[in-house]
Amino acid sequence: MDKLNEKLKSLSNRVQKMKESITTEEATKTSVIMPFFQALEYDVFNPEEFLPEFVADVGIKKGEKVDYAILQNGSPIILIEAKAINEKLEKHDSQLFRYFGTTKAKFAILTNGIVYKFYTDLEEQNKMDSAPFFEFNLFDIRDNQVAELYKFRKDNFNVDDILTTASELKYTNEIKQFLSQQFENPSDEFVSFILSDFYQGKKTKQVLEKFNGLVKKSFKQLVNDLLNDKLKAAIATTNTEPVSTSVEEAATTVEKSDAPQIVTTEEELEGYITAKVLLKEIVSPERVNYRDNLSYFNILLDNSIRKWICRLGMNGPNKYVQFNDDDKTTYNINAPSDLMNHKDKLIEVTKKFL
Repeated sequence: MDKLNEKLKSLSNRVQKMKESITTEEATKTSVIMPFFQALEYDVFNPEEFLPEFVADVGIKKGEKVDYAILQNGSPIILIEAKAINEKLEKHDSQLFRYFGTTKAKFAILTNGIVYKFYTDLEEQNKMDSAPFFEFNLFDIRDNQVAELYKFRKDNFNVDDILTTASELKYTNEIKQFLSQQFENPSDEFVSFILSDFYQGKKTKQVLEKFNGLVKKSFKQLVNDLLNDKLKAAIATTNTEPVSTSVEEAATTVEKSDAPQIVTTEEELEGYITAKVLLKEIVSPERVNYRDNLSYFNILLDNSIRKWICRLGMNGPNKYVQFNDDDKTTYNINAPSDLMNHKDKLIEVTKKFL
């Protein structure tokens, strides 16, 4: 699985660099989609295995074609409908829906090269579900999703094994989406459900509005508390190795004689561990290092001051994080866990050095 992870991250980095020059569906197919399935070990140049322009007649319509079909023993097992990299996928699933019902395929994939939506027939046999049971984003690679994608690798592919987990995946994703929506904007029904265990009064519109903000605040505090508990546990078990300094970096590094004046605080270490966790999707944790000095706390890539990702100012009353982008963008923060609100910026800056 590590090998697949490496291939996908390599493809992701490559596509992000050339995305602006990929302007058509055909360019998306050859530059992104075919390499994606090559990463899954399919021979995309063997029509007995990976067949382009697969004919899937729909009713009286003859000659209808799906972009690709992955074949097993001469029969399609996965249909793939491809769109241009800059197209949204929501409006195209009905086309794939029609194709699915005319073949023996058990899975269908709708993709624009970045997002891959996986469908099957959990709700009604031989009829493609309206919602995907699994979704993979090439620009947001997560270990748990790579583990699911690994099941679609050529040598591992087993219809029954995937179907046994597809239902759980589908409903897990739907629950996560629901909770995410409630996290950002709790509905009256959800607030009423929360209140049912401890609020005995009548749940009027005014009461629900009053508690809406409290439910949202409690949600965020709970997430922060859980993360902080994990970070503290990680800090307690992490042995920080001494940082070596090169001659080239000597001018920007604090002299050893100043070391006693530098105190690395628990908040700074929490910020460092938070950054490692957030960046785990694109770089291995051991590549993320830190270097403290008197005025700010550096978080670095590859232990190089030339590759500083961000600087934390945690020692004064006005705490901040500054990113190493062109504008040296700076945000005020209240706690190290606030780095989670700037995950995209953290990843964006780090990718400059990859």
